[in-house]
Amino acid sequence: MPDATPQSQSSAGATSQGQARGPLEGEVQVQDQTQTQARGRGLGFWLMVALAIIVVDQATKLYFDQALTYAQRINVLPIFDLTLVYNQGAAFSFLANQPGWQRWFFTALGLVAAVIIGVILRRTAGRQPRLSLALAMILGGALGNVIDRVAYGHVIDFLLFYWKDWYYPAFNLADVGITCGAILLVLDELLRMRKPKAA
Repeated sequence: MPDATPQSQSSAGATSQGQARGPLEGEVQVQDQTQTQARGRGLGFWLMVALAIIVVDQATKLYFDQALTYAQRINVLPIFDLTLVYNQGAAFSFLANQPGWQRWFFTALGLVAAVIIGVILRRTAGRQPRLSLALAMILGGALGNVIDRVAYGHVIDFLLFYWKDWYYPAFNLADVGITCGAILLVLDELLRMRKPKAA
């Protein structure tokens, strides 16, 4: 009988300790599952994200190319119009006035960038979801504009923002994807730089 008391106390202590650790272990398991689900998206998923951007970009370009005449503007907001313009250069009409070599130069540049992004995306897919999303958005946007250059010799733009006499150069959804992807890329780098300090 005397020996039973310590054993029962030890057993009870172990049980209470197990109950104390239970919720924490449960939280860790939930966090691990969430991270696994987020990181478990493979290369195929992010390529589908890029493809979705390309499809939406091309569909909107075809629509406005048929619905509007060149340089036509439809006012939507005091600071925003829908329009139709063709850009034979790069962003901000860079090299747009060149005789035509810029078409193939920017096409090749876009394809090289797409290959490099694809290689990096293959390495990050499944491990860094935020970075993978940024790369997928840039990839989709870059290829969306490459398709324009190959098919038409120019990029179709239809979104125009302005304020009084100031106008931001017209752009398209591929440009939106590239810009948002670049911002997310910078954000991801800043957050990764802060991790060691927080730890």
